[in-house]
This record gives sequence, C-alpha cells and structure tokens, in this order.
Amino acid sequence: MLSLALRLTRRAGWRADGESRLAALLVWSLAALLTLALGLPLLFILGKAVTTMDGGFAGLANFSQVLNSPGLMRAAWHSLLLALTVSALVLPLAFVFGWGLSRSRAWGRGLFRQIALSPLLAPSLMPAISLVYLFGNQGLLKGLTGGASIYGFWGVALGEAFYTFPYALLIIATALASADARLYEAGRALGAGALRQFLTITLPGARYGLVSAALVVFTLVVTDFGVPKVLGGDYNVLAVEAFKQVVGQQNFPRGAVVGLMLLLPAVLSFFIERAMARRQQAALTARAVLFAPGRKLRRDAAAFALLAAVSAALLALLGVGVAASFIKYWPYDLSLTLAHYRFDNVDGGGWGAYFNSLKLGGATALLGAVLVFLGAYVCEKQQAAPLGRSLLRFFAMLPMAVPGLVLGLGYVFFFNHPANPLNALYGGMTLMVICSIAHFYTTAHLTVATALGQLDGEFEAVAASLKVPFWTTLRRVTLPVCLPALLDVARFLFVSAMTTLSALIFIISPENSLAAVSIITMDDAGDTAAAAAMATLIVVTSGGVSLLALEKCLGKRHRHWRGQG
Repeated sequence: MLSLALRLTRRAGWRADGESRLAALLVWSLAALLTLALGLPLLFILGKAVTTMDGGFAGLANFSQVLNSPGLMRAAWHSLLLALTVSALVLPLAFVFGWGLSRSRAWGRGLFRQIALSPLLAPSLMPAISLVYLFGNQGLLKGLTGGASIYGFWGVALGEAFYTFPYALLIIATALASADARLYEAGRALGAGALRQFLTITLPGARYGLVSAALVVFTLVVTDFGVPKVLGGDYNVLAVEAFKQVVGQQNFPRGAVVGLMLLLPAVLSFFIERAMARRQQAALTARAVLFAPGRKLRRDAAAFALLAAVSAALLALLGVGVAASFIKYWPYDLSLTLAHYRFDNVDGGGWGAYFNSLKLGGATALLGAVLVFLGAYVCEKQQAAPLGRSLLRFFAMLPMAVPGLVLGLGYVFFFNHPANPLNALYGGMTLMVICSIAHFYTTAHLTVATALGQLDGEFEAVAASLKVPFWTTLRRVTLPVCLPALLDVARFLFVSAMTTLSALIFIISPENSLAAVSIITMDDAGDTAAAAAMATLIVVTSGGVSLLALEKCLGKRHRHWRGQG
C-alpha cells in the first residue's frame, strides 16, 4: 500500500509539474509573439529616428531638422487645431445623443443607437467621399457653402466628426447610463430644479466619460489618414506628412520622427486617462438604485427631435456615398447603374482587393480570437510564469496607446529591414494579419478578460483538486461560457480589419491590395464613383457580419453553463 501511495503521489506531482511547465510555455510563447508584433516594431521607430539616411548615428539631428522645418511644424499645428475643433463639435453632439438614449423615454431609441454606431462599419474615407458628392465642385448642395470649398479645414473637420462620433457616443452613453436614482431623488427633495440637477449631478457623474471621449476623439483625429488624404487639399496634417516622408520621399529617419510626434498625443492621452481612472469613484455602489427615466412628454419629444436630427445627418452622409455608387453620372444623370462596380476597369486592384480584404478579415477574426482568448486566459486563470504574465499584460494594453499609423511605420522599419530574417513576410497577407491583430488587440483582450473575470475561480480550483488538466477545464467549461464574448471579438476583429487603413497603408503590396486602400487609389485617379462603390461594399459586408446571429445559434447549446436552461 505504501509503495502504491508513493507511485500515485509521484505521478500526481509529475502531472502538476507538467501542467505548470506547459502553462509557462504558453505564457512565454504568447509574450514572445506580442514582443515580435508590437515591441520590436515600436523600438525600431525610435532607432530609425536617431540614424541617418545611410544608417549612421544621427543623435538628435533628425528631431532638430523636423522642428526647424516650417512645413512640418505647420502640419503639426494644423493637426492640433483640427483635433481641438472636431472635439468641440463631437463632444456636445455625443453628449446630447447619449442623454437622449439613456435619460429619456423617446420612441425608437434602439434604432437611433444603431444608426449612430453605423459609421463604425465604414472606412474613414466614406464620409469624405460623401462630402465631395454633397459639397464638392459638382456637389448637389454646393450652393449652400457660399462659394467656399469643401477641400480644406472645414471639410476635413466635418469628415472627422462623422468618423469619430460613434467612439465618443459609446463612452459617453456608458457614463450616462451609470447613474444612481437616489441622487436625483435627494436633489428634488432639496428643491433642485432640472437645470441644477443637470449641473450638479449629471455633469459631474459623466465627467470621466467626457474626458475619456475627448482624449479618444483627439487621438483619432490627429492620427487619421483617410479623411485628410481625400479632403485636405492644401491643408496638410501630420498623418499625411508621415505618409509622404516614408512612401513619397523615402526619408525614413524623418518619417520616424513624425511617427513619434503622432505617438506623443496618444501616449499622453493614455496616461491622463489612467490617472483619472484611479481618481474616479464608482457611480453605482452596492446600495445604488439604477436611474430609470419616467415618461415626460416635453422632454421625450425634445429628445426624439435631437436623436432624429443627428441620426438624419449621419444617415445622409452614409447614404449619399452608397447612393452615388449606383448613379450613372452625379449630379447630371441620376439614372441607376452597376457600372461603377466593374472594378477591373479602374485602378486600385479590382475585385481582387475586395476579396483580399475578406481574406484579411476572416484570418484576423479566426486567428486573432484564438490568440486573444489564450492570452486573456493565461493572464486571468493561470498562476505560472508571473514575469511572463506581467509582460503579456503590458503588451496587451500597449496598442491602446499606439495609433495605427505609428504601428504601420514600425512594421516598415522592422520587417522591411534587410537583415531581418522575417523580411520575406513584408508585403504579404500574413504580415497584414499580424499587424491587424496587434492593432486591435487591447479592445479584444479586455472583452475576453471581462468575460473570464465573471467566471468563478472555483472551477479551476475544483478541477485541480480532482487532477483534471487545465486544458480539459478550458475546453469543457471556460470556452463554452466565454463563447458569446469570443464571437463578439471575432466580429469586432473582422469589421476592424475590413475598415482599417492607417495601420496597413505602409505594408501592402500591389499583389495584396486591400479594399480600403483601393478607395484612395481610385479617388486619386478621379474614379470617385468607383471609390464610393468599394466603400459601399465594405459597409454592406461589415454590416452583414455584424448582423449574423452566430451568438444566438451557438449560445443555445451552452445556456446550461449560464443557468439559462
């Protein structure tokens, strides 16, 4: 009996030790992949910024040249002014819209919310093309501009406002939805009117959301490439200048410096947001009563009017681009045609670019969902390799502070380096998939980590006590419970890969052109209707994938894990 007990103990110890080693191997493998996909490319930007064109050490000379360049400093000032203007336009609109959704009983709030989020399905070039059709040289509403050109500051500002509105709304609406009804009851008991309650309860409660939304909008505008490329005209911004320096002039050191300048506002925004998060108090405590608005005819009517007005403007910008893709010759011949969808007759890669985007989106969704799930799982549910898990968490949060354009620059400098053995990946679909996953990793990781955090840790403890390997618990318990979140992540990654432009503009090749990039090529060649058609395809495809009922279909098989059946 004693010998049998010893053998069982040794076998159990070997099994536990083997599981720990396998978990540590998984942690360090994922950390190594993120180091390769994020850490080294960003490090190479810094290295390129302090070298000369022939590879020698330049110190701070490149920074000095950029700071003494009137054109680049003017572009930096233009980017700053544009970001501040768009923030001033978007934040009040997003706040009013979010207030209408969460603080009223207006009819159709769910529909209005979907309309407000529809710009997420379109590339940033879509509003720019629509503005050209409305207010351009042959625009349908050109007379309303008083002779002013849509190409320039205000054209870019309007396009960026459309592009960034849903991002601000998501943050602000979430902040407004988290309100304690007891505060409003106390305010009414003390004689505070509606205005005073708004100023002393609503605004302070939404302060963190407003600041976070402002930081997100500011960063998105500074680093966006698509809208300024189409509507900028002579109004240069830093994002376009970075593209010109790297692709146009092949001046990699100066492009690296401009990339670091684009990284600066994103990093500052990240640290400001983290500092505010530490000071932010929970809006809903355990004793809180969730605020639920009652029916008030005047307030609900005003909210409906506000929601309808903003939604109409968003639908107009989205709808004009879609409609123009079917119109024969805007605005002189409004008969319908499918001629603009014959992409093989125009520049940009033809239908191959669209199918490449489908491949990119599918591969990013499938591979990204697997990697993100494993990364979040080892961070949240495993105890092996503490140092590796800390490194993995750091890289999981890093993309939040790195704009896509900067990440794309890093991929140029790192993967295109002649001495890099991975140089063969440059310009290929594999590298674009890696870049897309790295670009959107943070949001996906936080989504899965939140789902894992809701799963009781006793599952792993019981499994360990029963000598059940962690991969069996992962397959039978953790994965089924987290499947809805995983499907959301897959859809998010697919749509993001279909619509993104800035991160991939530097690393595509003619053989692997993408739909979003082909829009710029078509627009530059004067084929604006074809560009609108390609943008429409992206919107329809993204919308179709977003509407798939995969979660409902698959979720029925796993409801018993959630106690729903």
